Amino acid sequence: MKKFLAGLGAVSLVLAASSAFAGQAAPWQLSFQEPASDMMEAIVWFERYTLWFIVPITFLVLALLAWCIIKFRASANPTPSRTSHNTMIEVIWTVGPVIVLLFLAVPSFQLLTAQYNPPEEPTMTIKATGYQWNWEYEYQDEEPLTFASFMLQEGDRASAGKEDMAEFPRLLAVDNEVVVPVNTTVRVLVTAADVIHAFAMPSFGIKVDAVPGRINETWFNATREGIFYGQCSELCGKDHAYMPIGIRVVSQEQYDAWRSEAQASLEEANKSLMASIRGQQMNVADAGN
Repeated sequence: MKKFLAGLGAVSLVLAASSAFAGQAAPWQLSFQEPASDMMEAIVWFERYTLWFIVPITFLVLALLAWCIIKFRASANPTPSRTSHNTMIEVIWTVGPVIVLLFLAVPSFQLLTAQYNPPEEPTMTIKATGYQWNWEYEYQDEEPLTFASFMLQEGDRASAGKEDMAEFPRLLAVDNEVVVPVNTTVRVLVTAADVIHAFAMPSFGIKVDAVPGRINETWFNATREGIFYGQCSELCGKDHAYMPIGIRVVSQEQYDAWRSEAQASLEEANKSLMASIRGQQMNVADAGN
């Protein structure tokens, strides 16, 4: 029994350490992706908050329609009323919606303001440029780093060490992920080089248009480690469906090591980072034995 419980503990630890699986859509998914930022948590809360108004209103309107259809049908009410208006009803259907809209508008405006105003000055800035049909990223710090990110081709999985379809799903995995440290506020400058694209990362609660000749700005602060996927969300041509976005969130130590090595060789830096992450997961599993 002890061995069985230890095995369950090890499995749960591995799943907790390998949180990459949560940053993508799931089959038959009806709700949002699992939040990986405080902003996405707020968006999920607001969606559930609005349902407390939407659902009762929907059933109320449905009940009123059913009541009118049954009570005032021709067979039951051959002589219809000629009442032109009712002051009380008009006051209720005017004041009621105003109150409901106020309850929706105040948290909505607060959330919208928070999306454009990070709580602290961003620690790092990344520029994302959309192309037909891939993304190019530029780390804008003392030693700028620029690289392109394409959708991972099936024939390149083995050489890239990305055979695991759960962690690197088809049509979402990329050859070079954006790497950022956890619990760090990241500014993202978004633009495009040819047509309008859109930079969207559902787990972080961000979506912003990439417009040629214009720079839009957004931000995120990932609260847990893992690999997260998004896509271009603006129809941009025949390969629009094949320009995914991959962001890998790691510890500060892993990021510092990756950033230092990437300056010399991005490919080697990515391999070292993946080895470090997998070694960390193995150590967590061993700790459960």
